[in-house]
Amino acid sequence: MRTPYTHETLLQDFTNLGIAQGDTLFIHASFKSLGTIEGGAGTVISALEATVGAEGLILMPTFSLLPSREERVAAWNVNKTPSTVGWLTEFFRQMPDTYRSDHYSHAVAARGKDAKAFVSDHLRREGYESPWDHHPWGKTYGTHSPMLRAYKANAKILMIGIDYETSTYIHLVEVIHWNKRLTDDPQAEYIRLKRPELGAFWEGLGQLRQGRVGDSMCRLFHIKTYVDTLLVEVERNPEPYVV
Repeated sequence: MRTPYTHETLLQDFTNLGIAQGDTLFIHASFKSLGTIEGGAGTVISALEATVGAEGLILMPTFSLLPSREERVAAWNVNKTPSTVGWLTEFFRQMPDTYRSDHYSHAVAARGKDAKAFVSDHLRREGYESPWDHHPWGKTYGTHSPMLRAYKANAKILMIGIDYETSTYIHLVEVIHWNKRLTDDPQAEYIRLKRPELGAFWEGLGQLRQGRVGDSMCRLFHIKTYVDTLLVEVERNPEPYVV
């Protein structure tokens, strides 16, 4: 039987991948892909916290993606509604001193430096329109949303054992693209993009780090570079990527 991975081995793996002290990380993760972890999900999070240090910030999606908007709205309680996007995110959400943004479907949770402030304004309604906007909640990807703040803060995406099908930041590419088109045509339709195809394009550019953490193959890259690069590609050559 394989020896479980420890806090120390995970810390070394995260460091080798390129995570640094002071980083802001937005994490998509398959917990089971990591293999057997001594201490479970808490060990993974403590290793991440040690890797980014006291000046760092950890963000995770804690989305409530029930089948319909009506179900999401009816079920929403910022303190109690479970995350539906993986066990690690749900464990993270429930930890003491984790703060969660108030959005009925696309809530983000945070731990670390200025975590509460980072996610506290998701009810505000300035900025980009998106299909998930629903009163009384704020703009899903608006000026004060955690995901746009992470983009503007030059944060990094850490993908643990998942592929680009779960890359939520492609929604931000869609949203920016749509809002640019709305300025010329208020009736412009929202265009959904093919995540695997955009992921393959991105990987071909080589602007990311890849490596193993535990048993999991992981990817690390800057959110702003990713979003801006994909936006340029979609505007230049939309046909391969439009659903």
